Amino acid sequence: MPVTTALASDLAAPAPSASRQQIMDLLADFSIETTPAAVARHGGLGLLPAATRVYVAFVPGEDWRSVVAAACQIRAAGLTAVPHVPARSITGEAELDAFLRQLTDRAGVDQVLAIGGGLDQPQGPFASSLALLETGLLERHGIRTIGVAGHPEGEPVLRLPGLTTTHAQKVAYAERSQAALRLVTQFVFEPAPVLAWERAIRGHGLPVHVGVPGPATLKTLLAYARMCGIGNSMRVLTRQAGNLLRLARLSYPDALITALAAQRAADPGSRIERLHLYPFGGLARTARWLEGVRAGAFTVSDDGLGFTVDPEHG
Repeated sequence: MPVTTALASDLAAPAPSASRQQIMDLLADFSIETTPAAVARHGGLGLLPAATRVYVAFVPGEDWRSVVAAACQIRAAGLTAVPHVPARSITGEAELDAFLRQLTDRAGVDQVLAIGGGLDQPQGPFASSLALLETGLLERHGIRTIGVAGHPEGEPVLRLPGLTTTHAQKVAYAERSQAALRLVTQFVFEPAPVLAWERAIRGHGLPVHVGVPGPATLKTLLAYARMCGIGNSMRVLTRQAGNLLRLARLSYPDALITALAAQRAADPGSRIERLHLYPFGGLARTARWLEGVRAGAFTVSDDGLGFTVDPEHG
């Protein structure tokens, strides 16, 4: 469903401030992203609270066995592995079946993120996440919760038609699936687009986990935004960058989190349930910063529109 100009304009107004407790509540049960390579390096898993949902990226060219190995390590660390299952990287039902069997039998996985994936050309019969979901294999292997992609700033442009799964198709699948579905969004840098999008789709009932970048340099954030096609929010970064010295400066998502927490608390109908962190500046750095927020070791700015985590956590 498209977001109307009027709705987007309304949400572009100055954000209300959030209380310390509202900020802490929004981050009470966050999830976070990592890669098999980072897990193999023991990249900060020990800094995360027990049972934290750790999404394991399955990027184009990755061997699914490395995703299974990472999921096993995550489980051994007392955390909850949520592997990506990218439709266009799977060569067929036999491979999907083997992948899911290994995830569930060896790593105890019962949650996944089903996505189209970063390829224009499918490697097998699954052109979209819906085609993968329709096999029924996820539920057959005991997957109880399925994340699907949410795109507050629009779907990525792909060369071949028919590769995307629409929001309406995801909702229709959720209505007939035995698994619980949730929307996990691409990362955003400002609140207005995601708040407008959430209001536009909330009648469909799916919970929303908003993607937020962890602490990272502006240069790193700009690189990821360009690579992932996050166009509209990039103006926030380019305004901050200004010159080469600022590019090396760390950027924190406190203003974004504050705005989301305030809107969530003020709007009883909000479907924003959790935050999903993309640790572009490193999982360990993001985990330490989150630890500070969750412990209340932060100071809210005078205008109430952001906060600063105490130095030992930042």
